[in-house]
Parts: sequence; C-alpha cells; structure tokens
Amino acid sequence: QVQLVESGGGLVRPGGSLRLSCVASRPTLSRISMGWFRQTPGKDREFLGAVGAITYVVDSVKGRFTIDRDNATNTMYLQMNNLQPQDTGIYYCAAGVRYNKKWSGDYWGRGTQVTVSS
Repeated sequence: QVQLVESGGGLVRPGGSLRLSCVASRPTLSRISMGWFRQTPGKDREFLGAVGAITYVVDSVKGRFTIDRDNATNTMYLQMNNLQPQDTGIYYCAAGVRYNKKWSGDYWGRGTQVTVSS
C-alpha cells in the first residue's frame, strides 16, 4: 500500500506558475511509475505525464508542464508554467501508472485544487 499526498495547488493568475508536489509514503519512485492526472470541469480525468523508466509528458501540455522527481525524498513534482484558465481543475498524483487502453494508476492521492483566474 502506498499513500500519496499532493500539495502546492492554489489560485494563480493567467500566465503564472505553480509547482505541485506529491510525496509517497514509502520509496516508490525508483521502482514503479508515478504520474500526474487532472480533472477539469466538464471533462474526463486527463493523464498529463509520468516518470519511471522514462519521463513522459503529453503533447497537450508539453512545453508548459514538466515532471521531475527526487528519489531521496520520495517526491514527484509537476512544474506548471504559463497557466491558463483551462488548466483549472483538481490535480492528482498516482503510483503504479500504466497504459491499458487508457492511462490509470493503482494508488491515488486526494488531489490538489488549481485555479487559474484573473
């Protein structure tokens, strides 16, 4: 069992940046894939990217969002730049991320709210 806790969300103006963190309860980053998802109003949960054997970010946010990790602290990060109102939503981290017809994970955090508004 892995507990995941996200933090770093908040209110930011368009064009601003946020850095989300996801702390795992035990060393996982070096063993299984972890990733970020988001739930935006009116849309299905969206996969953003993952870190594991490789680091991958989906095309829709590539160039604005980056994922990195710190194995020493069991922490994964999502750096988000040039945020726009359509990025508003709840951001979740997941462990045991894989693709089987769609992206999913075995363990989930509770999410952190990101609101982009002027």
